[in-house]
Formats: sequence, structure tokens, C-alpha cells
Amino acid sequence: MTEKSTLTRDRQAAIEQELTDRVLASFDDTDDPRLKQIMRSLTTHLHDFIRDVRLTEEEWEKAIEFLTAVGHITDDKRQEFILLSDTLGASMQTIAVNNQAYEDATEATVFGPFFLEDAPRIEAGGDIAFGAVGQPAWIEGTVTDTEGTPVPNARIEVWECDDDGLYDVQYDDGRMSGRAHLFTDENGEYSFWGLTPVPYPIPHDGPVGKMLDAVGRSPVRAAHLHFMVHAEGLRTLVTHIFVEGDPQLEIGDSVFGVKNSLVKAFEQQPAGTPTPDGRDLTGIEWARCRFDIVLAPEGA
Repeated sequence: MTEKSTLTRDRQAAIEQELTDRVLASFDDTDDPRLKQIMRSLTTHLHDFIRDVRLTEEEWEKAIEFLTAVGHITDDKRQEFILLSDTLGASMQTIAVNNQAYEDATEATVFGPFFLEDAPRIEAGGDIAFGAVGQPAWIEGTVTDTEGTPVPNARIEVWECDDDGLYDVQYDDGRMSGRAHLFTDENGEYSFWGLTPVPYPIPHDGPVGKMLDAVGRSPVRAAHLHFMVHAEGLRTLVTHIFVEGDPQLEIGDSVFGVKNSLVKAFEQQPAGTPTPDGRDLTGIEWARCRFDIVLAPEGA
């Protein structure tokens, strides 16, 4: 490299750095110190990215068009920005940062875009399917703290897709199925009927799907059942359980949500096998799974 080209390169680098410094300085009078930290770090990393890949103006315009399309397809039932965050691993990284490992507490994973606040309540042994099609599955377990003390009256939200790989909100008929909430009993125990989870693709008919297709990635999620557990004085847990033996576990989960500790056996029960609660499933195969939940202390 000639001396002239070196000087040109150094001058260009100085011009780019001077711009970054001016933008960073624009946040000097920010009153909120946390907001100031976030904005300065975001600016630094964004400018570093642009300089690292030597981003073209055409590529930046494409990025703006992509984000605009993500916004346009988002509504009260479809959150494309969550899908984007999930498929880039940003959701799981945020979860990792905010749910630090604590003793034997159950690991957290992605929230996903399909949770609803007003899911119906069921009693112990109730059925969350509400007409959703799939193989019946008996789910049971306990909720304890990290000392092994049972947690009574913990609120458990559960939701999942049907056998066609669709959540209730993906239908146009206003149904509410495949979701409910329940509470642990005085011994911290819970049980309910759900469906044996199946793999399904995240919505891929929008900009996020086009992105995955462009980079050669599958939109399919490993089979899973969502849990969110609240209990006073303990850290709220958002997690899944995954199905042992699901081939998608080897292929990969499109939102990077799988953790080995969350892979559980859904033991297949032949037709005619008595159910734990005496439910009549004559001629129907079903599954059962145990998921014992351990909650970390609040603020852990």
C-alpha cells in the first residue's frame, strides 16, 4: 500500500469516526443515565456495523423497506417484530441476560408472539384444548422454590398450537383454544390435559419469512408447549417444554429456544390405558409428561 493510499484511508477513517463522535456527543445532556448509556452504545455498535461491512446506500434503503414491511404486517394478532427478534436470536439473548442461572431454577426461553392475557381458567386436571385437534396429553408436575419448598397458588399460563401447527389466534373465527391458566394446589402440584406438541413453522408469509428464505434457514420450530409461571416473591418464569425424540431438535429450532434441560419425555400410552383422572379415552392413544418447575427468588 502506497503512502498516498494510506493517508487516504486514514483520512476516511477519521471522517467516519468524527461523525460517530458527534452523534455520541448529542446524547451528553440526556437526563436519564440508563437511556444515555443505551443510546450511546446503540449508536456505537450501529456505526461500527455500517463501517465494518461498508454498507451501501442501496442496502440501507432495502433495510428501511424491510423494517417498514415488518411494521405494516404487524397487528393486534400478529407481531412480526417479535418474529424478527426471535429469528435473530435477540429474544433469547435478552432472556439469557435477564434470567441468569440460579442454582437449579428452571431455565427460561422465548415468549413468542401468541400469548393472550384473557385465557380461561381451568381447575386441576382440566383440559386446555377447548376443541383444538391433537393427541391428548396429560401434563403434571410441581412448582417449588430452589430450596425445594412447594409453592401453592402459583399461577400457570399454558398455551400451544393444534395438530395442524396453528394457534387459535391464527384462525379468523375468533376461537380461543389450546390455552388456559390454572393454579397450583396447597402442595404446589398441578395437572392438566393438553395436546402432544408438534413442530410447526412460524408465520413465514411476510418479511421475516422472506429473510429466512434468503439466508437458507427453515422457519420450523421444534415441538413445544408454552408455560408462564407467576408466584409472589419469586422470579416469573417464561419457558417451554420440548418433546424428546422430535426430529426437529436435531435440525434446529428457528428461534433458538431449545435448552437441553427443557426436553421432556412424552410417554406414549396405548389405547385403553387408564388415565390418571379416569377420563374416558376409549380407542385413543394418549401421552403423559412430567414437568417439575423450580422458581428462582425474585430479583435473582
